[in-house]
Amino acid sequence: MYKSPYEAYPHVEAEEVIIRKIVSSDLDRLYEIYSNENLFRHSPMMLKKNKETVANMIGHFERDFNKHKMIMLGIAFRKTPDDLVGTFELFDYNKVVNMITVGYRLNEQFWGQGIVSKAVQAMTDYLFNCIGINRIQAFVMPENIKSQNVLIRNGFTVEGTIRQGTVWKGHGVVDLILFSRLRADEFD
Repeated sequence: MYKSPYEAYPHVEAEEVIIRKIVSSDLDRLYEIYSNENLFRHSPMMLKKNKETVANMIGHFERDFNKHKMIMLGIAFRKTPDDLVGTFELFDYNKVVNMITVGYRLNEQFWGQGIVSKAVQAMTDYLFNCIGINRIQAFVMPENIKSQNVLIRNGFTVEGTIRQGTVWKGHGVVDLILFSRLRADEFD
């Protein structure tokens, strides 16, 4: 039996990272992420140019969770849990199929340290073992090699490329590579 990821706000602790609820005191760090053009080169979301917009987003995260629309979480180091270094998204939860889509974004100053790989590993473990999700999937632009490598390192399978299959804000119609990992993969 599985439960909905919306039963309680996820709080995931791993050896080096924590994935937690984003709160108003995260505003400055969240603004650093959402105002950095390099972080949106391969993203369906748009850059945010003022801090007030990002402050409003924090309130929307709670609303979206309560409406079962999406779960936006912060990534922090375990040693400094109040210092946000990235975000982790859970969305498109399908109860019938028992699957969820994930996405992530990391402050550029922390790139190349394996933080996102550790966060994906921790969230995958949480979704499979605590929630009972059967399928986790992610969509990545073909140009985003780093994100593809994160997923492959974490046991995700490349299912194929969805050619010109969706519109991403700021990018128009795009190709996306679909990655997935099944709960059954844990035992292969």
